[in-house]
Amino acid sequence: MLWRGSQALRRFSTGQVNFKNKLKLALIGQSLFGQEVYSQLCKEGHRVVGVFTVPDKDGKADPLALAAEKDGTPVFKFPRWRVKGKTIKEVAEAYESVGAELNVLPFCTQFIPMDIIDSPKHGSIIYHPSLLPSHRGASAINWTLIMGDKKAGFSVFWADDGLDTGPILLQRSCDVEPNDTVDALYNRFLFPEGIKAMVEAVQLIADGKAPRIPQPEEGATYEGIQKKENAEIPWDQSAEVLHNWIRGHDKVPGAWTEINGQMVTFYGSSLLKKSVPPGEPLEIKGAKKPGLVTKNGLVLFGNDGKALMVRNLQFEDGRMIPASQYFSAGETSVVELTAEEVKVAGTIKVIWAGILSNVPVIEDSTDFFKSGASSMDVVRLVEEIRQKCGGLQLQNEDVYMATKFEDFIQRIVRKLRGKDQEAELVVDYVSKEVNEMTVKMPYQCFINGQFTDADDGKTYETINPTDGSTICKVSYASLVDVDKAVAAAKDAFEKGEWGRMNARERGRLMYRLADLLEENQEELATIEALDSGAVYTLALKTHIGMSVQTFRYFAGWCDKIQGSTIPINQARPNRNLTFTKKEPLGVCAIIIPWNYPLMMLAWKSAACLAAGNTLVLKPAQVTPLTALKFAELSVKAGFPKGVINIIPGSGGLAGQRLSEHPDIRKLGFTGSTAIGKQIMKSCAVSNLKKVSLELGGKSPLIIFNDCELDKAVRMGMGAVFFNKGENCIAAGRLFVEESIHDEFVTRVVEEIKKMKIGDPLDRSTDHGPQNHQAHLEKLLQYCEAGVKEGATLVYGGRQVHRPGFFMEPTVFTDVEDHMYLAKEESFGPIMVISKFQNGDIDGVLQRANNTEYGLASGVFTRDISKAMYVSEKLEAGTVFVNTYNKTDVAAPFGGVKQSGFGKDLGEEALNEYLKTKTVTLEY
Repeated sequence: MLWRGSQALRRFSTGQVNFKNKLKLALIGQSLFGQEVYSQLCKEGHRVVGVFTVPDKDGKADPLALAAEKDGTPVFKFPRWRVKGKTIKEVAEAYESVGAELNVLPFCTQFIPMDIIDSPKHGSIIYHPSLLPSHRGASAINWTLIMGDKKAGFSVFWADDGLDTGPILLQRSCDVEPNDTVDALYNRFLFPEGIKAMVEAVQLIADGKAPRIPQPEEGATYEGIQKKENAEIPWDQSAEVLHNWIRGHDKVPGAWTEINGQMVTFYGSSLLKKSVPPGEPLEIKGAKKPGLVTKNGLVLFGNDGKALMVRNLQFEDGRMIPASQYFSAGETSVVELTAEEVKVAGTIKVIWAGILSNVPVIEDSTDFFKSGASSMDVVRLVEEIRQKCGGLQLQNEDVYMATKFEDFIQRIVRKLRGKDQEAELVVDYVSKEVNEMTVKMPYQCFINGQFTDADDGKTYETINPTDGSTICKVSYASLVDVDKAVAAAKDAFEKGEWGRMNARERGRLMYRLADLLEENQEELATIEALDSGAVYTLALKTHIGMSVQTFRYFAGWCDKIQGSTIPINQARPNRNLTFTKKEPLGVCAIIIPWNYPLMMLAWKSAACLAAGNTLVLKPAQVTPLTALKFAELSVKAGFPKGVINIIPGSGGLAGQRLSEHPDIRKLGFTGSTAIGKQIMKSCAVSNLKKVSLELGGKSPLIIFNDCELDKAVRMGMGAVFFNKGENCIAAGRLFVEESIHDEFVTRVVEEIKKMKIGDPLDRSTDHGPQNHQAHLEKLLQYCEAGVKEGATLVYGGRQVHRPGFFMEPTVFTDVEDHMYLAKEESFGPIMVISKFQNGDIDGVLQRANNTEYGLASGVFTRDISKAMYVSEKLEAGTVFVNTYNKTDVAAPFGGVKQSGFGKDLGEEALNEYLKTKTVTLEY
């Protein structure tokens, strides 16, 4: 989320400069925001001579006070600065004693008298979360959303008498996304960029460059604090206005309405872009049309006929529930606690008692919020439970949805037992009756264990290459979605159950996931056929079959990842023990191609997960559906939230953000060499994240005249036409010895004529459609280039005359080394054949190696000495001898030269997702 904000900052900022001028500062305010501003100002070399903040609450100091006290900075805690309009003498004396040159007010809820504001040499500056002069007042962020502003932002201005009318020093702005909430705006932009801006403003003052721009009267508005009684939903409005009203009041004070005689508050609003799902009607007082309780939430309707959806509801007693459970909210049965769970409940009761110090005894009926708890106490409760209950990870919403102690314990126990896990997963499928089955396909982003629309509601169409029809509209992940996914993966790794899980348990989950992939293999293979054009029988055997094998293979490695002990020179008279540990890297990003959507996912993610990492995976934009189905199965397998995240969308947006993200420690990519270079550069510039790249290929296949010709023809065709030629290790150029060249070509053409081109779901089909329209057009241009350069088109080279993206299997001969066909990869069903002189082994090797690629290669000969000599000299990551396409989950796979580096599969793949730590101790 920080990335988008930084883009906005670059448009306005003066840039990073090391200044020599520094100031003595007084910080007046509170909160985590104040703490961060304080810390950054200290890092920049300014001297904070005093911190003035609010008194401790329930014995707990404000974060700003904690940070300052830790540094030894003088801290003053005053409940107020003035009485009856006059400054309190003791407060003024304490303030004057620090000798500040500038007052900095990052976030201040107290009224500071003007004699204090004007006292220092440079006066006072203050942060305000709106683009002044709009939305002056304390609820500025709320009003930005309520009024439907397209731009949000903040101002740093010269403090006045509390009316927010002082001159502007600097401002920053960002776009307001359609489904932004107060929290989203604050976390994405107002908080991180506000901290930077406050530090920049102080330095501008220190350098004498700070402007004082008078606020214009035009556009000036003042809105006071929104209160609960004023937050009732005005129903006779458009869906967008209703949505703005609800999200503008989320979380405080909460937009409400009356349902069945009681006040119900709405949270988590989003505009409904797709068709309204089926649901049960719910009468709402004042609404022109009943709402609909659906499996995804409560659908509401504006007076323009458009709809919105809210995710959570809160009742008058403080109880919060998912809106989808409105009609079944009271049906949950009471769970009997085991002895171990009773201990956990006892620990939690102690935590509640520590927070609710005003409550004599915590009883089953004790309500967390009615007993005086605030939103900050929610954070404290969640964190204390994590620390004292074995890392039990809760969300803030768990507290809001079970405010009474008894209900809260029941919710905790259900979480511990995993009873609610599958019920909590809401999947809005696109269903199709195809291949004699009902195929159910998720189409939304999968982030932190939940399927969700893209943050900005954008979608794109994924196309069936067999006929060019739209399968469904898929969520198009935004930068916000990428950041959410990375944050979820980071949290799961650092704080969640996954980071504490023992290796054998991790392996058990992976075995379970492999079983689920196998149980659903027919549906997965059907989705591969629909979305990628893969022939169903091949998808069943290879796309899905090898995915199952890969997860089983790496599941077995989970508890076998070991370090070693190393004898070193002893530090006499003491002795030393030195050993190494293999540790996971953290959050890993995986970007996969469109030719084997599920198998490429498995090749990378299985090793990543076995090593103990969490992941954010971006499938190819044109083939997202099996990855999203995989996400659904991972939940059924029991993977904790946040461990696996899937973000469909574009490489230029989502993929680029992954390569730049500072919280990602490893990126695995399969795709083109050009994109691989760009990714590697971004990974280096961002945070030197580890990279593995499987890139383009122009794999040579050398066929000698002493080969078994029948086998060479059969496997040579497989080397080119397997998976419609959309195969990273496809033989990009065949070198056939002169004496067998013509017979080899004749027999290949005879076999091609027998191939059946057609519907990939037809069991007799040999050759399906190319993956997408743009790729088909590229292949046709490739053939045109070959003909223009003088290569002989022996067969094919055209699009098949039928709906869809079908291309004829193609054969070119007389291809010379300088030609385009000899140098560039087609990634399609195009056989490129060059002749070499009888017996010229070294000559053909020189030609085969005359490429910047080095992914795979092959040789056919009965002479074992020749085979070993050629395999030694070929510059490739893999050499096939008298076979081709023979990959196995236990054999490492990867290229050299501009085909990339790093390995998938085998034990070596684990090392791509591990780091080595050396530990030396003296005894």
